[in-house]
Parts: sequence; structure tokens; C-alpha cells
Amino acid sequence: MSAPPQKPACHSGISDRPHPNLRCGTYSFFADPMKEIITLEKFVITGGKPLMGEVDISGAKNAAVGILPATILAADVCVIENLPNISDVSVSLNILSALGARVRMLNRNTYEIDTTHLVSTNVPDDLSRQMRASYYFLGALLSRFGRAQVAMPGGCNLGPRPIDQHLKAFSALGAQDSVDYGMITVRAKEKLQGARIFFDKVSVGATMNAMLSAVMAEGQTVLENCAKEPHVVDLANFLNMCGADVRGAGTDVIKVRGVTAMHGCTYSIIPDQIEAGTYMVAAAATGGDVLIKNVTPKHLEPITAKLRRCGAEVEEFDDAVRVTRTGDILPTKINTMPHPGFPTDMQPQMGVLLSVAKGTSTITEGIWDNRFRYVDELRKMGANIQVDGQVAVIEGVERLMPAPLRASDLRAGAAMVIAALMAGGTSEIEEIGHIERGYENIVEKLSGLGADIRKVERVPAALEQAL
Repeated sequence: MSAPPQKPACHSGISDRPHPNLRCGTYSFFADPMKEIITLEKFVITGGKPLMGEVDISGAKNAAVGILPATILAADVCVIENLPNISDVSVSLNILSALGARVRMLNRNTYEIDTTHLVSTNVPDDLSRQMRASYYFLGALLSRFGRAQVAMPGGCNLGPRPIDQHLKAFSALGAQDSVDYGMITVRAKEKLQGARIFFDKVSVGATMNAMLSAVMAEGQTVLENCAKEPHVVDLANFLNMCGADVRGAGTDVIKVRGVTAMHGCTYSIIPDQIEAGTYMVAAAATGGDVLIKNVTPKHLEPITAKLRRCGAEVEEFDDAVRVTRTGDILPTKINTMPHPGFPTDMQPQMGVLLSVAKGTSTITEGIWDNRFRYVDELRKMGANIQVDGQVAVIEGVERLMPAPLRASDLRAGAAMVIAALMAGGTSEIEEIGHIERGYENIVEKLSGLGADIRKVERVPAALEQAL
């Protein structure tokens, strides 16, 4: 008699303690003596209840995925605190481990990373394709070793995400690049030299990658038309704590004076602006009363302003905001723009809120081409939304109805969760791996606010028929 099939291993490659959120892709595997079944997970949400209570916001995803590659520059031991327990962080830690870093979990949200003895400058394909932010390893590895190779990054499909501005920065500093068979290779024959770099468009990724690649270049690098997002500033602060000389982050001109070496430090990542905004919208959408803690209110100002315009009350404290709504949701206009404008990552969540506003709203998407893919899902729930190119016109309806939903990307997934919380009745959301890329413990946090939400496993329909 043959032995039963073995449960496939899901190795973190990180010391001997895997990241708590680590999964083999978005699948769970179960071994059975007769058969092996691949199951997918989904959220089951029964809505119609106002969210009430307090919620703690995790560290910023967009800062974490830049700071973790930056530890390579230290060539030393860094302790990174307030890391969100999400899959994008797991992937980043796995990449560091694959490159030869020693990664040790100190607690759920704190990791010790020793990048003294790296053994590779090639990021494994299977890891880099799991998230868009893998391209930050190009800048960090190039800066320290003069070479790097990363597969074309994955992550959410929000339309073309060219890396031409990233490569423009590397080239200006003296590196050569090639893109072959989906692999990006950058190499510098000699030491990188400081340069003046003007970005043709405002890009968070290019700004952060240019900072990473310039910190140990000879002389001064001047970056113009930079992104000003809070996570750009957070990366600059981390680099400076490691001995870099970066000035002007948060403005459109950043000056980087190259240093010969850097060192480790202990650093705590800023709170997640988008996670906080998502819970703020959820509180307003459900007519709730939620205190959102561990936030930087200044980072939330564009979101706060729009919520107030929509009829919500937002009370600000030193490190918290309280969101309540008792009256109608009012229509408004939203234009997404680079920071300090309204963030594109909050656009789908606001689209859900405005779908039940008393009147007509418009959303103009100024950043990503495919940001309106969530609209088809909302229409299943009875929303009245017309999309023409980059503009959505929303006629508010009385209420949303429950429906089977899917998360087409990270923020669309968050929007579906809010929509399901608003609708009276039970909705199911599939493809939740997208959501778990950017929201730590979303089920536990929403349950703590009184939401009826569960994560359950399901067998894919085609597989169910086959069995």
C-alpha cells in the first residue's frame, strides 16, 4: 500500500520561524489519504450593521516594501518595528533571505535583519513576480554591489506600470540596463556618480528607487519633480538613520549627498495612511462610530476633507481620529492626484460610499488606467455608475443589495468589503489574496468593530465537479 500524499511544504526561508501570514501563493493545501484538494479562501459578510468601537492601524505597507530592501544598504543589523503582518511583507522578507540576509522574527511586527553577508544580487523570479514593489531591490542592490537582477514585478493589475523613470535614474547615475525575457538587469561598470535627474512624471516608485540608488554614489544627486507621499519621507528618514544624507523628502526636490558606507539602526515604520482611510470610510459608510488609533492625522487630511464633505464627522486627536455619521451621505467630486492630493488608493472605497449618496457624484482618476474595475462588482449590488475613460459618474441609489463579489485588486477588494458591510444580507467575496496583500488581520479588526465577517475555504467549482 502506498503512503498517503505528503502535505506540500510552505517554506519561508527565514530563519526557522516563518512569518505568521506566509502562504504558498493564495492557496491552502490539505493532504488527504485519497486525494489532495486545493481550496481557495473567501470572505462571507453579513452587512447592515454600523461599525462601532476602536481599531488600531498597522504599519504602512507602502513604506515597509521600500524600507525592507533598503536594509541591504546598511550591510549591518537593522531592527524594523511596526511591520504589518501582510503577504507583501512576507515576500520582501523571503527575498532578503534568498539573497543571503539573516532574518529573525523578534515579535509579530518586529524583525531583525542582518544584511552583512549577502550572497546574491539576483532576486528569485517566483518571489519578485508576487508583488510590484520588488523593483526596490534593483536600486538597493545596484547601490551596494553595482549590479542587480529582478523579474518584471507583479502585484495588482492597474494598467501599464512602466519602470522607465526608474531606469532613467539608474542610467543617469552611470548604470546600464537591459530587459530580456521578463528580467530587468542593471549593472554599473564603475562606481555610480551623482547626477541631476528630472522625472517626466511624478512617481512614488521612481522617487524611492532613485533615492536608494543614489545614497552611496559619488557626489551629490538632485532629484526633481519628486513624489511627496508620507512613505517617501519615511524611507528618507530610515536611510538617514543608517548614515545616509538625504534632504528635502516631502518636497518636489530631494538632494542626496553620497556616503561611503552605512550602518544598521532600529526603526519604526509609520502608520498606514490607506488602511486608516479604509476604516474611516467604512465607519462613515455604515453610519457607525469608530475611533481609529495609531494614525498620523496630518497624513489623512485629504481623506478627512472629503469625508466631511460627504456628511461624516471627523474628530482629530494627537494620534487618532474618530469618524461618525448620523445624517445622509452627500454627493461630492473627487479627483485623484499625487500627494497631497486625494490618494488613488482610496478612490474605490470612496466610490462605494458615494454609490448611496443623495445625488450625483463624479470621480476623476488621474493616476491609474484600470482603477475602475471595481465598478462592475458594485453594479451587481444595484449601484448606478457610468464610466467614461477616467471619469465615473455615480447616481446614488437608496441601498446596496448583497451579491457574490470578487476582489480584482487590493483596493478594489477593500471597497468590496465596505460594500458588503453596507448591504443588508450576506455577500461573499472571492480572490481575497489581493486584500491580504495590504490589510493586516482585517477579519479580526472588523469583527472587533461588530462586523459579521468570516473567512472560509471553498473548493473551486471546476474541481468540485471533478471530484
